[in-house]
Formats: sequence, C-alpha cells, structure tokens
Amino acid sequence: MGTVNRCWRFAAYPDGMYKPSDFAWSEQALEPLRDGELRIRNLLLSLDPTNRAWGVPKDTYLPQLRIGDVMRGIALGIVIESRAAAFPVGTYVNGLLGWQEYCTARAGVDPVTAFERDPGLPLSAYFGLYGHIGYTAYFGLLEVGRPRAGETLVVSAAAGATGSLVGQIGRIKGCRVIGIAGGAEKCAWLREELGFDGVIDYKHESVPQGLDALCPDGIDVYYENVGGAILEAVLDRVNDRARIAMAGQIAVYNDPGQAGPRNLINIVLHRVRMEGFVVFDFLDDAAAVATATRELGEWYRAGRLRYRTHVVEGLEQASTAVNMLFTGENHGKLMVRIAEDPLGMD
Repeated sequence: MGTVNRCWRFAAYPDGMYKPSDFAWSEQALEPLRDGELRIRNLLLSLDPTNRAWGVPKDTYLPQLRIGDVMRGIALGIVIESRAAAFPVGTYVNGLLGWQEYCTARAGVDPVTAFERDPGLPLSAYFGLYGHIGYTAYFGLLEVGRPRAGETLVVSAAAGATGSLVGQIGRIKGCRVIGIAGGAEKCAWLREELGFDGVIDYKHESVPQGLDALCPDGIDVYYENVGGAILEAVLDRVNDRARIAMAGQIAVYNDPGQAGPRNLINIVLHRVRMEGFVVFDFLDDAAAVATATRELGEWYRAGRLRYRTHVVEGLEQASTAVNMLFTGENHGKLMVRIAEDPLGMD
C-alpha cells in the first residue's frame, strides 16, 4: 500500500463546462486508521453528468461542494486495511469515494456499501450494468415512468449509459421505444444492436419532425435526461395521463440561464405526471435493490440487455475527461481506471 494519497480537489465553481483550473491536483500523507475506519483502494471512478450539477455554489440533493474538498464522485474500490468488522480486507465496495486513489471511510457513517463481486463479470459491469447506472434506469423507468405494454416510450440521451438501458428495459416490458441521440454511430447502435424501434439524430435531424414521424399516436412515457428544446418538443406531443421521469437535464447544467419550456401548460391540459428523482431515493429498500440486481442480471445473461463502457486510463485524466459527457465524445459508460482490479477481469 502507498503512503501518499493523490487526488483532485475542487478549486473553483465553473462557468460553463469544467476547465482544468476548476480542479487542483493534491498529494498528502495517509493517516493511520482509527477504530471504525477502513481504507479503500479506489479502482474505477464513474464520470457522470451529475459531477457538473454538483459544481454549483448551493446545496443540491447533496450538500454544496466547498472549495478545497476532494472532488465528489462515485467509485468502486477494494478494502485494503480495516479497523471496522463489517468491512474486512478484500471487500469490494462502492459509494461516494471521491476523485482520489485512496478513501478513508467511517463504517456506518460515510456512504460506503459492500457488494458481492461476481468473478464472471468485469468490474466495469458494476457501473455499466449494475450500480447507480443500472438502478437509475431500472427504478426511474419502472417506478416513476410506470410503462405498460403497447405504450410509446421516448428516451433522450438514449445512447448514454442510463438511457441505453432504459430503452432496452422498455422493450422488455413491451413498449415501443424511440430514442433521441447525437451522431450516426450512436443512432445505428441503438437501432441495429439494441433494437430501438426508431431513433432521432438530434445533431442532424429535426427532433419535432422526428417525433411526429415516429410517434404518430403521441407519447405515453418520456425518460428525461436532457431538458431544453427536447423537453419542449416532447411536451407538445404527450398523451393524456403521460408520465415523465426526470432523471436529469444535461442541456442546462452548463447553461443555467437557459429558458424553460414555453409549453408547461400541457402538463395541466393532458394531466401529465412529471416526477424528478435521484437513485438514492430507492437504495434503502434492500428487497427492491435485490430484485433489480437479479432482473438486470437475468436480462443480461439472456442477451436481452447490453451495455458498453468507455474507460479512460489514469486518475490524472479525470479533470478533462469529465467534459466528454457534454461533448458526446464518450461511447458508453464513461469511467476512469485508477488502479487494476485484483481479480484481473478488466
């Protein structure tokens, strides 16, 4: 084990997309563990749109990031030293472990969860298929969107890590699924490999015209990842009693002054239920999480659910790689490999 922890610290509240100067590289000696603490070697760091949403000078669904804090982020790691009986050495864990090589956590206090590692799956599957990505897709669609067989489901950011799972789960549940994504390659992947019923390339096509052509009978469920003009186009085409699951609004994270949809009145006129959620809302229900994990695994092993990952090598790259989420450069779940998995599965 090393004696120094290297990390990225939050250095400035960004204006627009993150700049390298919004983070500061830091190295500091590791302190000896106290009773109840565990030391985690971070292995994989997830990069998510919410990394930008956290970079605002106010509380969100989590407390405000302060200048000098280790940059907040979800990571997977392995316990390498422990003075907490519930987390013996060798335990795989996930949680808000931060943009750092080592995390020192307090058992029962800090948000760290142990998980049973499937040696038949690469560690990256716990970001691409399971974990916060899989659960966001599963619970957001099934518990908030409540799709029914035969309904039309529209998914924005459909080629993203979450959106691609949402669309596939929608098809498993019998929906007609329309995806909105950017670029010919991503749209072809959704259509040809994941089986989406229709895809709109927002970079080269009119989204309103595409929705008119692909949703002639209106929209019953919308899984919202983008906001802005795309949300407005969907609201013009919702059916009575439609459901909108609000997972995020990536279009406005870097432009908070962007005007909202002009047609919110359609929520009233069509008695639409629009509900925002974050994945943490569902994680306290152990039985529900177990069911989600089982079903996601069963669908994957049966070939009904696919995922792909985009792995960037080295923690040093995190401060620039995060913007790939907003430029669309990533193809699949974006993550940073901080260290090699001891099982050697990735």
